Amino acid sequence: MIRVEGLDGRVAVVTGAARGIGQRIAEVLAGNGALVAALDLHKPEHEGILGIECDVSDEAAIAAAFDEVEAKLGVTSVLVLNAGIFPIMPFEQTSLELWERTLAINLTGAFLAARRAIPGMREQGYGRIVGIGSSAGKAGGARSVAAYAASKAGVMTLMKSIANEYAKDGITANALAPALIDTEMIANTRDLVSRIPVGRFGTTDEVAALVAFLCSAHAGYITGEVTDINGGFLID
Repeated sequence: MIRVEGLDGRVAVVTGAARGIGQRIAEVLAGNGALVAALDLHKPEHEGILGIECDVSDEAAIAAAFDEVEAKLGVTSVLVLNAGIFPIMPFEQTSLELWERTLAINLTGAFLAARRAIPGMREQGYGRIVGIGSSAGKAGGARSVAAYAASKAGVMTLMKSIANEYAKDGITANALAPALIDTEMIANTRDLVSRIPVGRFGTTDEVAALVAFLCSAHAGYITGEVTDINGGFLID
C-alpha cells in the first residue's frame, strides 16, 4: 500500500471514480485514512468508500453530491478532479455537440466541483485540490483529440488560477499531465507504446501515488504545478 502522511480523517472527494484511475485514487486515499466519497455518473460501489451518483456537468447534481458528503462524512478538504471523457474524432468531423459535451464534463465539471468545495476549505484553512489533466493539454494529443486536449489544457490552467487565488487560505491546487496510463480509456491508442521511452504503459497505482503525495502533508509547499507522468512520452 502507498503510504503518505496527513490524510487520516480528511474528507476527500474524487470525481470520475467508478473505475480506472479515479477508482484507484479513491482506494489509495481511503487506505491512508481519508474519508472518501467517490462520484460518478453511475454510483461507484467500492468497499469502505461512499459512492454517489453525480453528473459533474450538472450544477444541481454537484450541489446535491457535496451536500450528501457533508451530511455523511464532513466538510471536504481534499478534492481530486478526475472525471472526464476521451473522444477521438478528426477535428473537421467534431460536432458542436461533441465539443460542448467534452468541455462540459472535463472542464466545467472541474470548475463546478472546485467552486463548491473551496468555501469549506477556506473555513478550515486547509485544502488540497488536484486536477487530472493530460499531456494532450500541453502538446495537442497524438491522435485526433482536439476537444479533449482543449478541455485538459483548461483544467491545468484552472488549477494554476486557483493556486494563485487561494494559497493565502491554506489551499494548494496542482495538476497532473498523464499520458498512456493502462486503462480502458486508451484501448484505441495501444500502438503508441513504442513511442514511450520507458517501454511500457503507466499504471493506475503510479498515478494514485502521485495524487496521494500532492494531497498529503508532504506537499504543502507545492502549488500551481503541472506534473508530468508519462514515461518520457512528452519531455518539455
